[in-house]
Amino acid sequence: MEMLQPYGMVIILPAIFLAGLIDSMAGGGGLISIPAYLAAGLPPHFALGNNKFSSANGTIFTTIRYFRNNLIDTKVALFSAFFALIGSFFGTKTVLYLAPDFLNILLIIALPVIAIILITNNKLGKINNSHTVSLKKKLITAVIAGLGIGFYDGFFGPGTGAFLILIYTSVLSYDFVVANANAKVVNLASNLATVVTFIASGKVNYEIAIPAAICGILGNLTGSYLVVKKGNSFIKPVFIFVLILLLIKVVWDQFK
Repeated sequence: MEMLQPYGMVIILPAIFLAGLIDSMAGGGGLISIPAYLAAGLPPHFALGNNKFSSANGTIFTTIRYFRNNLIDTKVALFSAFFALIGSFFGTKTVLYLAPDFLNILLIIALPVIAIILITNNKLGKINNSHTVSLKKKLITAVIAGLGIGFYDGFFGPGTGAFLILIYTSVLSYDFVVANANAKVVNLASNLATVVTFIASGKVNYEIAIPAAICGILGNLTGSYLVVKKGNSFIKPVFIFVLILLLIKVVWDQFK
């Protein structure tokens, strides 16, 4: 605990609960949790390591709940997850040679457009019409989305779950509930692979990580319960909120 500011856990624990709540519904929980860890005084690598630990644990419970409620299209989710791991590997390798700064500018342009489309298109993600999409198209899209989003995650990172949800709804005609559930499988695979790396490198402080993980699990359980009970109408506003948070982050990173 010596690396924390006074009352650091008072900052961390509520933030991790909120991050888990939002992450289970629309992705993007790291936009809340990582700044909280940093504000509490953790060095950046420990902030990332502890964040992945709490995020991975919370996502496990969310994924189990969605699976038990038959909300996951297993083939599509697993294909995306497998190829996301491959894409993430190459993204991480690429960032060692290229600066991802140009993506900030691209996102500053793209995110408001995406938010406007979501706000004005009431049909997008409202009804699950994925049965009208052929299995071949689903699997090809799952592979491309997995590689692309995995590469983005390894190269840049923020908002990967939200972008997966957008692809699943717009290209494969899932509703927000199933799209979000599919994205959780991909997030889980990525989180588990990453958290193992952080643990092996000694970047997880368990005195902080375990209480934070408990709060993250509670947040994920609360959020996934609301998704199962409330459905698409509940996810869409949260999804737009995540996009706005992501826009604020990339603008801040660009001009700070």
